[in-house]
Amino acid sequence: MSRLAIDHEYMLHVLEKLLKTPSPTGYTDTVVRYVTHELERLGLTVEMTRRGAMRAIRRGKRDDGARAIVSHLDTLGAQVKQLKDNGRLELVPIGHWSARFAEGARTTVFTDNGTYRGTILPLKASGHTFNDEVDSAPVGWQHVELRIDALSRNRNDTVKLGIEIGDIVAIDPQPEFLDNGFIVSRHLDDKAGVAVMLAALKALQDEGAETPVDIHFLFTIAEEVGVGASSVISHDIASMIAVDNGTTAPGQNSDEFGVTIAMADQTGPFDYHLTRKLVKLCKDNEIRYQKDVFRYYRSDSASAIEAGADVRTALITFGVDASHGYERIHTHALRSLAELITAYAVSPVEIKRDFKETSGVKGFTRQPAGKAEQELSPVIADEELES
Repeated sequence: MSRLAIDHEYMLHVLEKLLKTPSPTGYTDTVVRYVTHELERLGLTVEMTRRGAMRAIRRGKRDDGARAIVSHLDTLGAQVKQLKDNGRLELVPIGHWSARFAEGARTTVFTDNGTYRGTILPLKASGHTFNDEVDSAPVGWQHVELRIDALSRNRNDTVKLGIEIGDIVAIDPQPEFLDNGFIVSRHLDDKAGVAVMLAALKALQDEGAETPVDIHFLFTIAEEVGVGASSVISHDIASMIAVDNGTTAPGQNSDEFGVTIAMADQTGPFDYHLTRKLVKLCKDNEIRYQKDVFRYYRSDSASAIEAGADVRTALITFGVDASHGYERIHTHALRSLAELITAYAVSPVEIKRDFKETSGVKGFTRQPAGKAEQELSPVIADEELES
């Protein structure tokens, strides 16, 4: 076995700190500083893009053909669309999430003059006033408003508070860490993935593990709006694994226990060879796993490919119940993911042709092709996959 022991308490401590640090897309400076501190504490040097996407490289035997692990620091949130005549705020979502899960949420509004607390409410929020109309009200962002916990009876009052159109609204996570291993919170997507990565890195550092190539630990800041890993991939990277949430819902095969390996998302299949390597590592290291396909989902991998990065990509996930809503996960999945990352990091490179960005067909990968493979066998006989 090549998997390493994971410091479970450290992983949960980091997750709790991350959840308590608001970071809706567009307001991630504070969480970037926290993760930078953790990476430096673990012995790595952090490189940062202008906007705050992060790269920390753990050196291996060689730098070309490097491997990358990526998760995102940003979460869902909202933004002030209008200051309403009744003193409340019209909102638009940051990221794709339903107003159904916004109703009743406690929030923080970040303004140039400081912060204000508030609650997102349906337009008809009083049962004593609207009676059954509360139950028949439609769902949608145009049907909710943010009530500020300050003197704000009309638009002029709101203006005096210093609240402006475009101000960022963070949604309270309300985390609960239960004794049976379940964790319930908003924003587990993808702060749980960040905690998994840091726990895996700590295991590699504690063990002094040697890796065949450099491992790039990447953290992005705009995945929820589709930007993701589009600007943090270097030319040294040959393969990249995204760590994010899987969806445990009817019609899906994801699970709150073990690793869920995504075979495809809405952008198409993940790399054939990399996903199968991950499956083999799970089998060899007795890590529980299952496979799934996501139809309405994309991750940091998609943005990297769309930006033109020529890297093999895969997605490993922790099963989340009620994703982008009131989310629930289990620590078993987090530990399993961290173990898989360590096993992958120390595993040998099988596709040595990937050390170069481009080369000839010698050493190029092969997939089972049935009859077509038999017909072409004289042509490809000398082009076996290098081990």
